Amino acid sequence: MSPGLLVSSIAGNWNFSLWSVALFAGAFLVTFVVSLAVVGGVLVRLPATYFLGRCGPKLWIDQHPFVRWCGIFLKNGLGWALIALGTVLSLPGIPGQGLLTILLGVMLLDFPGKRTLERRLIGMPRVLRRVNRLRARFGKPPLVLEEPKQGENDRGTQ
Repeated sequence: MSPGLLVSSIAGNWNFSLWSVALFAGAFLVTFVVSLAVVGGVLVRLPATYFLGRCGPKLWIDQHPFVRWCGIFLKNGLGWALIALGTVLSLPGIPGQGLLTILLGVMLLDFPGKRTLERRLIGMPRVLRRVNRLRARFGKPPLVLEEPKQGENDRGTQ
């Protein structure tokens, strides 16, 4: 098959109508807005000290073991789905917050080394700057990634 015939056969199979372009543009806009709203809402509601080494309470620790394991399974499934979505959103030409969506997915997963990976992702200067700018817009303090050094709090009182 010659290259010209191949190009013409591929071009002949693409049938764009105004309706399909409008549908694509609408889906593009909806995914962009939903991605921003969900990821932004979660990152704004996080406590400023979330990324410090302290661990919070376990998920549904006071529930029946079956309910607890179902909750953990669903939470991890949602985490993997968000990581997959974030990977797609990170591609050029796809709207949305790819790295932030991946970070949100990682935050939902349970695995050894999770905190280290979370801190590495949020510790990227570009990501941290954007998240803290978003938090400031809603009147929230910036995220704290490290405990203040012991002498830093005492300097102003001397």
